[in-house]
Amino acid sequence: MADDQKPDRPGEYEVRRPQAKGLRELVAPVAGFGVTFSSMFRPTVTEQYPRQKVPPKPRYHGRHQLNRYPDGLEKCIGCELCAWACPADAIYVEGADNADLPDGGHMSPGERYGRVYQINYLRCIFCGLCIEACPTRALTMTNEYELAGPTREGMIWEKQDLLAPLREGMLAAPHPMVPGTSDTEYYRGEVSGPVAEQVEWVREHRPDDPTLPPEPAGREPEVRRVAQPSGRSARPSARKGAR
Repeated sequence: MADDQKPDRPGEYEVRRPQAKGLRELVAPVAGFGVTFSSMFRPTVTEQYPRQKVPPKPRYHGRHQLNRYPDGLEKCIGCELCAWACPADAIYVEGADNADLPDGGHMSPGERYGRVYQINYLRCIFCGLCIEACPTRALTMTNEYELAGPTREGMIWEKQDLLAPLREGMLAAPHPMVPGTSDTEYYRGEVSGPVAEQVEWVREHRPDDPTLPPEPAGREPEVRRVAQPSGRSARPSARKGAR
């Protein structure tokens, strides 16, 4: 404020906050260093990364993962809600119809599946809003945090990079749903694994699929042994020629 704008009454801007007195007044200039001084006597903890990797907390928001149902079908239905919820516009999804797949195959339960799924980790801020928006719990976040790469193209993860690995007993999609079920039974967790009908469908359409269980061994042919009667030789003697 300029000198000509100073108030005429000196008490108008009087400080009303209580002032420290006595000993508190002496230590007031260094009171702000209390946290610094207390930290000086604590042991220093330095993580020796990358030689020593410390596991993150269980709820750490790391790399995304597209999950599967126990029979191998994908949980993603291509609804694009995760892309709409992303504040950084880092997710791109294209949905498709299961009806367009040949011979009644399904990539996911229900009508649609995610044909294209991309996450741009140059934009992602790991806020977790996408997993909150997912209606089928298809998208979750793992504890993996090593996502650096040498190229910008490599930081755009495709669907095959994000899909969870097939566990033992799962069948790779596409294949039909469990007979007599709908997407509701899948969402409720009532499907515990592939059934014989699904295995036969995959064996018929993709006989070289590595996720197929081994075929049951066929019955070995029975070998019959004929017991020779006692007192006779195994080979009949040749008749002597006529004189």
